[in-house]
Amino acid sequence: MDFSLFGRGLVLGLTIAAAVGPISLLTIRRTLAHGRIYGLASGMGVALADSTYGAIAAFGLTAISSVLVTARIVLGLLGGGFLLLLGWRTLTSRPGEVAAVADRPGLAGAFLSIFGLTITNPMTILSFAALFAGFGVGGGGAGAAGAVLVVLGVFCGSAGWWLLLTTIVSALRSRVTTGALRWVNVISGSAVIGFGFYSIVSALGAIASGG
Repeated sequence: MDFSLFGRGLVLGLTIAAAVGPISLLTIRRTLAHGRIYGLASGMGVALADSTYGAIAAFGLTAISSVLVTARIVLGLLGGGFLLLLGWRTLTSRPGEVAAVADRPGLAGAFLSIFGLTITNPMTILSFAALFAGFGVGGGGAGAAGAVLVVLGVFCGSAGWWLLLTTIVSALRSRVTTGALRWVNVISGSAVIGFGFYSIVSALGAIASGG
């Protein structure tokens, strides 16, 4: 068994998780507003979604991959709509201790919402397919045991990134004033809404061009 596959999966998971995007902004904002445990729950949702797509690429499940790529327009519309909703809620949320208690999500909700948002992004599977091919671990060529090592590495790499990020943000949380948190809400909410519009416009553009 080639245990280097775990290391390669670790690097892949860390690389994809560390990419700046709406997921990072939402996780940072949740950590600042509600604490490290809520940010980490969100991050674990991303890690599970990443490892799910990693499994599809590692095991060579081309049928599932083809379905996801074919459904990219629907996924783009759903993911875009979800981003608009989360962005608006972030933009209009109230900073401060009262808001932290009143608007605090459940851990399951924090986990599932980010998992759903990540899993509906068709670019994730395309990113994994491309990176897996570059690392020589995709398409089922590594065998079942090797594929398991790769997927485990992807999960650990992604989870490790979110553990590090939420730990750093949580350490800075006590220094964030109510006014600063309000600006965090405005900036992150606006950016997430922008990502949502981009996802929807891209999906509609694909429809207009015939897929």
